[in-house]
Amino acid sequence: MTASADDQALVESWRELADRHARVTCAVEKALQDEHGLGVSEFEVLEQLAGGATDQHRMQELAGAVFLSQSALSRLIGRLEAEGLVSRAICSEDRRGIYACLTAEGRSRYEAAKPAQRRVLAETLG
Repeated sequence: MTASADDQALVESWRELADRHARVTCAVEKALQDEHGLGVSEFEVLEQLAGGATDQHRMQELAGAVFLSQSALSRLIGRLEAEGLVSRAICSEDRRGIYACLTAEGRSRYEAAKPAQRRVLAETLG
């Protein structure tokens, strides 16, 4: 293969990956929004909180886990907090640290939405 053919194959692979990601994300977003009033990012935050050893994560670690900037995560947590799905708590060891904490309502909403997300993943990735 020439450099041009290698370059073209690389670009085609990238486009296939981007297309698949967009199709799956849109399908999951639609199902979660229609059935549970949640966006993909909101669901991902709830899943991170529900899947840990405790129902809380430091905001900085959570931002990295869900691929959001700290400011975008803060806004998202604000929306989830307004719905009673999460709360914020100051870290007792380091007063600069803030935890996002899953509430009982947040766990319930996550558990209700999880089958829809898994169904769409199975349909689009299977």
